[in-house]
Order: sequence, then structure tokens, then C-alpha cells
Amino acid sequence: MPPPADIVKVAIEWPGAYPKLMEIDQKKPLSAIIKEVCDGWSLANHEYFALQHADSSNFYITEKNRNEIKNGTILRLTTSPAQNAQQLHERIQSSSMDSKLEALKDLASLSRDVTFAQEFINLDGIFLLTQMVESGTERYQKLQKIMKPCFGDMLSFTLTAFVELMDHGIVSWDTFSVAFIKKIASFVNKSGMDTSILQRSLAILESMVLNSHDLYQKVAQEITIGQLIPHLQGTDQEIQTYTIAVINALFLKAPDDRRQEMANILAQKQLRSIILTHVIRAQRAINNEMAHQLYVLQVLTFNLLEDRMMTKMDPQDQAQRDIIFELRRIAFDAEPEPNAGSGSMEKRKSMYTRDYKKLGFINHVNPAMDFTQTPPGMLALDNMLYFAKQHQDAYIRIVLENSSREDKHECPFGRSSIELTKMLCEILKVGELPSETCNDFHPMFFTHDRSFEEFFCICIQLLNKTWKEMRATSEDFNKVMQVVKEQVMRALTTKPSSLDQFKSKLQNLSYTEILKIRQSERMNQEDFQSRPILELKEKIQPEILELIKQQRLNRLVEGTCFRKLNSRRRQDKFWYCRLSPNHKVLHYGDLEESPQGEVPHDSLQDKLPVADIKAVVTGKDCPHMKEKGALKQNKEVLELAFSILYDSNCQLNFIAPDKHEYCIWTDGLNALLGKDMLSDLTRNDLDTLLSMEIKLRLLDLENIQIPDAPPPIPKEPSNYDFVYDCN
Repeated sequence: MPPPADIVKVAIEWPGAYPKLMEIDQKKPLSAIIKEVCDGWSLANHEYFALQHADSSNFYITEKNRNEIKNGTILRLTTSPAQNAQQLHERIQSSSMDSKLEALKDLASLSRDVTFAQEFINLDGIFLLTQMVESGTERYQKLQKIMKPCFGDMLSFTLTAFVELMDHGIVSWDTFSVAFIKKIASFVNKSGMDTSILQRSLAILESMVLNSHDLYQKVAQEITIGQLIPHLQGTDQEIQTYTIAVINALFLKAPDDRRQEMANILAQKQLRSIILTHVIRAQRAINNEMAHQLYVLQVLTFNLLEDRMMTKMDPQDQAQRDIIFELRRIAFDAEPEPNAGSGSMEKRKSMYTRDYKKLGFINHVNPAMDFTQTPPGMLALDNMLYFAKQHQDAYIRIVLENSSREDKHECPFGRSSIELTKMLCEILKVGELPSETCNDFHPMFFTHDRSFEEFFCICIQLLNKTWKEMRATSEDFNKVMQVVKEQVMRALTTKPSSLDQFKSKLQNLSYTEILKIRQSERMNQEDFQSRPILELKEKIQPEILELIKQQRLNRLVEGTCFRKLNSRRRQDKFWYCRLSPNHKVLHYGDLEESPQGEVPHDSLQDKLPVADIKAVVTGKDCPHMKEKGALKQNKEVLELAFSILYDSNCQLNFIAPDKHEYCIWTDGLNALLGKDMLSDLTRNDLDTLLSMEIKLRLLDLENIQIPDAPPPIPKEPSNYDFVYDCN
């Protein structure tokens, strides 16, 4: 007969004694269980003891998390969190340097546990640590020459404990003094600082900036870009990552009127070229966190264009009108004419109108009206002027080439530039906040100080080339723009390392090549619409949907690693969730690091019966998306968020690592609840599998035996002389 569900068999350790095997009744109060354990070892004052996991986490068992205990779990009897916090509070104030160091080391480890952290914070532990950092370091520095390793370790453990305690969100960041901020900033500004101290100091500064407007202003006064640059020129990628994270935080929280000024400072300090040399082109792989920070910097840099993108042109503004005059002058080499009589004025207006038509503006009389639509607003005009000045030969060639045509196949430069600028802003999501989960940075945008303008210059020449290849007329304008967008998007997905490489990729994506790709995709997705085929589809669709459902559930059984997002940092916070093989229970729990392969059920502490699930919500309906905080409400995170609602006011919140995993999990959860799978992935899989199944059923397979196993892979040929390289 199986044991009752509330009885858990565990082993309990106590230093100096043999471990005990005992059964824990989950219905009994935790204090009664601890008393029973203490009585077994004849230990008095059971209220001074607690149970904790004996694994690397060492987390305390509480009434809230006791359900995590599973059969076979190894626990440890130890001093209670309150007692431990009290003892450490006293030990870190010891006059003995060795005792102090050991206490701070223990504190740094225990502070990861929220139960201990709450007790230590209740003793004003955070205040004590800040006092030690503010005033104690001077005393340590006097001893630094004779015991430098001890000083470095002591400060490192102090800052580690502080970071871990603050990460629980119990104490507000607004409570810290200017003296503490100055001290942390001094560790960053000082050269030759210990790596672990520097890393934690940068993490603290990033959190201060992201979590408090007042602290942003104070940190901005203490830290300059010039002081951060040397940390990017080292070889430690962790330090480089934290440094870029601080720069991003300062950039993100800067008032609108300060961002452009900050961008100018970054340009003066050659931040872009330093990142390109010491990070992107360094002889080592870029990890996910660094890729994310580079992506954030890329987004924030492009967002500086938003102001110009949303600024309409004032047709009465002479300075703005002069830019259009300059475009005309460069194209047609027209010298400014002196004022003349009314007859000459009419003649000049007629000439201007003719030239503006050649330049491809929609409004020939007053081309300023073309720039009153936002987006792209004045950004389009800025791009056109940059192209005309920096790539003058290409500009003149495109304008004159099209203005001399009389076969209605001319490509309108003005209209094309405006629509192209708008399209490039959409592709790069100019004006949107960076996502907390995206790592999609493009190395080529770090190779030039005016990367967006250069990007435009390459694409406007591509547009003109594609227009000619399509032999397009003005009626085909939207078709050309669609082809150009496809060319640009396909080239970007290859992640070219430079603008020249991007240009080379586009050369291979001619209109003819795009047609071939489309034709190939169309053949792969061919859809037969005759009545017999539709009836066959209807007949086999339930089988295909069941197949997709089983695949989704199998993926849930394999499980997925999710990141925990918080206001301080993204790295080193993971949790894993998977469905039990019988599809009855969801197992989940925290992980120390990103797993390699599947995580066993028994290593995941928490479980949620599928029968208890009330609903699955997505996007803005998720409880964790209704919270206010930095980077919480941006569109990309909303698209990856989903929550499981269970019991009363309980939820399990997710942010999928990507769109594919989001579709897998929302489909799988809906399938468990007996609801339809409505994701884009299901629609695509259904179309693909239906098409394949129909084609298989329509094949003439009479007297042909289909093998059960796939054929063996043939051996490699002895040489490859038969290969012909078309390029």
C-alpha cells in the first residue's frame, strides 16, 4: 500500500552525528517537526533551530516552501535564520580580521536565501554593510599593503552580500547616502581595483540608476564615460559586460534633453570603436549577456533618431527649405541666381518645379509638404542630404539617370527616400524600448559613427537597382518596396560583420534571386484548392492536430529553462519547468546555472497539479506584466509573456526565451486544458504537415514498398572533383 501523500521520507543531518531517516508529516506544524528532530538528538531550545536543504543552495525550509520537500530529500538541522542573522551581525563587527573575513564570506553565501535575508535586514544589516563600505574601508586600506588579499576579499564579500540582499527587493534603493554612492563610484574610478570588487560595484551602480531617479542623478555626477572606458579595454568579458550595462542604464534613464549630449560624449570618447575592437572583434565568443547589452546599446543609439523621425517639416522654415535647395544644387550643379524681376521669378519657379519633379518629390511646387508625414518626418530629409554630400557621385548618378528617362520607368528618388527611411525605422524598431530577452545586435552597426545614414545609403542604391531589375513604373512602387524590404531583412539575418559585407550580401540577393526563393517557398507550401483535396484535408486535419498536440506535450515533458528577470541584472538567474510524463503535474524550480540538457523531475522543488490550473493568460493580461518597472512594458516582452492561474489569486509567471518556445508552451498548456491551439506556430505546422500528407497520399505508390526505417547515410566520396562552384 503506498504511503499517504502528506508523508515524506527524508534524511536529516546534524554535524558530528549519524544522519537520521525519518518520515515528515506535512500536516504537522514545522515547529513540531523541528522539535521532534531536536529531541532525537537531545538538543534543547528547539526554537533556535531550523531545517535547510543540504544541497548547494542551503535554503531554509519554511511554512511557505515546505511543499518543495520530496521523498529522498537530504535536509540539515541548523541554527534558525534569526539566530544565524544575529550571530553574523555580531561576527562581522569583530575586531579580529580573520573572524570578520570568515563572517562576511558566510554572509555573502547565506544572503541568497530570502528567509535569512529578511532576518538580517530586520537587524539593520543593510545599514551596517553600507557603514562598513563608507567608513571601514579607510581602516582596511591602511592594512592593505601588509594584507592586500585579505582586504580585497573582505570588501568583495561585503559587496556581494549587499548585492544579494538588495536583489530580494525588500529594501528600497532610495535609502542610500551620497557618501555610499561616492565610495562605490570610487571603486569603479580607481585603476587596478580587484576584479570581483569592480564587478560588484558596477552591478550596484547599474541597479541604483535603473531603480531610482534620484540615485541616477547622483551616480551621473560621480561617474563619467571617460572613467568607464578603460574597463572596456581590458580582457575580462564580465567586467566589459557590466560596464556597458552601466552605460546603457545611464543612457536609458537620462532625460530626453540629455541623451543627445550623452551620445556626443560617447562619440568623443570613441566608445563605438573601442567596443568594436575590444569586444566584438576580440578573439573570444560573445556570451548571451554581452550580446544583450550590445543589443540594448544599439537600440538606445537608434532611438536618438526618434525625435527627427517624429518632427514634421515646417514649410515656412527657411533653414529647412535650404536643405531641399541644397539637394537640387548638388544634383543639377545650379548656382544661386541673383534677385531679378517678376518675369525672371516666374521662370525660376518653373525651373525649380521641373527640377523637383526630376528629384522625385510628390509635391513638385512645394516639396517641403512631402516631409510633413511622421514617421519618417525630417529624418528622411537628413538621410537624403547625407547621401547627397557623402556619396555625391552615386546621388548624382541616380537622380540624373532617372530624370533623363522618358519611358515611365524612372525611380522617384524623393518619394523612395521617404518611404525607405520609414521602412528602415520599422525594421530597426526606432522609438521602441529594448527588450529584456533579446540578444539581436548587428556588428555592422558598430563599424561606423553614422551607421544608420550609411545603412540608408546602401539601401537607397539597392532600391534603385531593384527598380531597374523589375522594370517598375510608379504603379509598382509598393511592390518594389516589398521586394527591397525582403532583400534587406534576408541580408540582416546573416549578421554581416561590416557594412561592406552587408552590401555584398545584397548584391547576391537580386530581384531574380528573390523570385527564385519565393518560387521555391511557394512550391513547398503549395496549397491545392480543388473540392476533393479540400475534403481530404478536412478528413486528415484531426489526425494532424493530434500529432501537433502530442509534439507540444512531448516538448513540455522535456521542459524549458526560463530566465528570471529583475531590475538589477539578468544573468545567473534561471528556473526550469517541465511536465510530468503522465501529463498530470508541472514540476518547476530554480537553477544555479543554465542547464545542459534536460533537468530531472526530482531536482525541481515545486509542483503544480494540472487539475488545479484555472486558466492560461498572455501578454497584458499577465499579472507580472501589470507591474511597473524599467523595461517591463515594452512590446517584445509582452509578446513573450504568459501566466498560469491556479487556486485563488495564485499564478506562475513565465517570459519565454523566444517566440518559438512561447508558442510551444501556450499551445501545450491549452491542449492540457482541452482548448484549441491557436498560435502562429500551430498554423504553420498544420499547413506544412497537411501539405506533406496530401502529397504523400496523392503519390502513385502501387507496387512500391515503403521502408519502415530511413535509408543508411552513404559514405563520403573519395574526392569532390565533381562539385562545380557557380560563383
